[in-house]
Amino acid sequence: MRLMVRPRRYEHVLRVAELACQIACANGLDEARAYAAGLLHDIARDLPDAELLRLAPPECAIDVGHPLALHGRAARTLLERWGYPDAVVLEAVEDHTTGPRGGNPVAACVYIADVSEPGRGVNADIRELALCDLGAALNRAIVSKVTYLQGRGIQVHPRTLRAYHALPEFCPPACDLPGVS
Repeated sequence: MRLMVRPRRYEHVLRVAELACQIACANGLDEARAYAAGLLHDIARDLPDAELLRLAPPECAIDVGHPLALHGRAARTLLERWGYPDAVVLEAVEDHTTGPRGGNPVAACVYIADVSEPGRGVNADIRELALCDLGAALNRAIVSKVTYLQGRGIQVHPRTLRAYHALPEFCPPACDLPGVS
């Protein structure tokens, strides 16, 4: 992994892996898989656009115009070609850019960890919430991403919109944290 990304990205990867593991532990999930998916999630992040497009053929206009959106799918393709066997981890790696498709709590851990790891300096509330209510934290993370993109006039990826539209209308948190409602 260290050879595939820039040093700053590698630091981010380590923080995501550690946080994904902590979230998994707090929710009684597979810590080893969460850590592995966190380590591998950005393996294709620093590849050139042409390579991303080759590894993950575009599904929509956003993929064509913004190939960086493909780095999750491209990472999965690389890992499969290298013989990585764990389907749960592969799905988490693929979905970390657009949001989990559902039914894979490891993917939820990695998605949340990626958007809220301390080095980003944002979403501390989501990080805290994830330690006691994974579902509510995932909902908040997806809403946060859609709100952020729309607020900047950036088109939301269809996979992210599917995750967003699949959210329950109201998902109260299971724990009482300041600023969580």
